[in-house]
Amino acid sequence: MAKVLVTGGAGFLGSHLCERLVAQGHDVLCVDNYFTGSRANIAHLIGNPRFEIMRHDVTFPLYVEVDQIYNLACPASPIHYQFDPVQTTKTSVHGAINMLGLAKRVKAKILQASTSEVYGDPEIHPQVESYWGHVNPIGLRSCYDEGKRCAETLFFDYWRQHGLRIKVVRIFNTYGPRMHPNDGRVVSNFIVQALGGNDITIYGDGRQTRSFCYVDDLIEAMIRTMNTPNDFTGPINIGNPREFTIRELAEQVIAMTGSRSKLVFEPLPSDDPRQRQPDISLARAVLGWEPTLELRAGLERTIDYFRGHLRAAAE
Repeated sequence: MAKVLVTGGAGFLGSHLCERLVAQGHDVLCVDNYFTGSRANIAHLIGNPRFEIMRHDVTFPLYVEVDQIYNLACPASPIHYQFDPVQTTKTSVHGAINMLGLAKRVKAKILQASTSEVYGDPEIHPQVESYWGHVNPIGLRSCYDEGKRCAETLFFDYWRQHGLRIKVVRIFNTYGPRMHPNDGRVVSNFIVQALGGNDITIYGDGRQTRSFCYVDDLIEAMIRTMNTPNDFTGPINIGNPREFTIRELAEQVIAMTGSRSKLVFEPLPSDDPRQRQPDISLARAVLGWEPTLELRAGLERTIDYFRGHLRAAAE
C-alpha cells in the first residue's frame, strides 16, 4: 500500500479520488486551500486512520514524504478560474513546479490532472492526444487553458531532464455528486435550475456538443493510469466518447426532473469550444478502460444528489 498525496483533494474530483484510494487501503494525504473545495466533500473520511487532511496552497512548496502524487489542484470551471485569473495561472504553473520538485526530492510517481481545454476550440474532431490544439493565448479562458498547457510542458521537461516518473491525463467533461452547485458548468447548472423551477440558460444556440463522463468512471481511469508501467507517460484522454448537444442535455434534465423550466438562450461566451469529444483509443489499448455508466443513469445519481443538497440548504 502506498502513501498518496492528492492536491485539490477536497474538490469534486479530488474527494472521489481520496475516497477510492482510502477504500483500496492506501494512506492518503488530502491537501486543499478550499478555494473551490469543501470540507463537506471529505467529511465522511475524517477520522479514518488512513486519511489525513492539510490546508495548503500548492503555489507554496510542500514538504512531505509520499510515494505517489495526484496533482488535481486548480479551479476547473470558468466562473471560478476567471474570478482570479492570475492566481489560476499560478496554481497550474507554480503548483506544478512545486509538486514536481517534491516528486523529484522523494522519488515519487506523479500524475497531472490536465484537461481537454488544452485542445482549445478544436479544428479536428474527435480530439486525439497527438493534436496540438487551437487555443487563444490571450483570451478570457487562457488562464486555465495555457496554465494547464504549461503544466504539461513542465511535466515532460522534468521527465526528460530528471527521469521523473510522470503521468498526464487529459480530463474531458465530468459530472456527478459533489459538483459545486454554482460552478457554471452545464450539468450542475441545468439540474439546479430545473429543480428550482427556473428557466434553463443555454449559451449559444445549443447545438455545440460535449461528451459527459460520470465521475466514478473517470476516477477508475486515473488510478489505472497511475499504475501503468514507468515507460508510459501519456498524455492520455480520459472521458466519454459519446457526444451530446447542449440542448439535448437540457431537454433530458427537464424530462428527468419533471420540471416546467423553459429554455432561454444567451450569447455564447468568448472562446467557448463548439465541439468536445475525446478519442479514447489509447485509453482502451493501454488501460483496458472505457466508460461503463450511461448518461441517463449518471444523471439520475447526480439529480438525486442535488435534490438532497438543495433540500438540506433550505432547512
